[in-house]
Amino acid sequence: MTQSQHDAVLVYDGECPYCSLTARTLRRLRGVATVSWYDETAQELLRAQFGETPFAVVLVDRRQGRVYAGRSAAEEVAERAGAPDVVSSLVRDRYDEIAWAVGVASGRDRDPDDYHDVYPLTEDAAALFDDLAGRATSEAATPA
Repeated sequence: MTQSQHDAVLVYDGECPYCSLTARTLRRLRGVATVSWYDETAQELLRAQFGETPFAVVLVDRRQGRVYAGRSAAEEVAERAGAPDVVSSLVRDRYDEIAWAVGVASGRDRDPDDYHDVYPLTEDAAALFDDLAGRATSEAATPA
């Protein structure tokens, strides 16, 4: 799969070793690629979508025209990975606790911002999707 064929891109904390490990695992999902939150293109898309750059895990799905953030993104990714419903629900319901534990374990000095819903993909953000997908990494583009 070439990068231009990505249906969705996950924006994650690229400085967090646990988040990076999860992102590498998620790259195996067909049509999902990943890019660090710290990437300038990711920052531009977040500004276009939200008017600011929230520090949150964000799944941008061009085909569905949706942006999932925070616990909604975690739940959607778990579902796409084929996790049982109980796991998806657990990830959603315990998102804040999981994010806190990962932050402590990784030495992160900031908390995720309070973005947790599913949002319509704005026209301005959609216009940046191909640039984001071009910056993203997928299993097909990254040798194992």
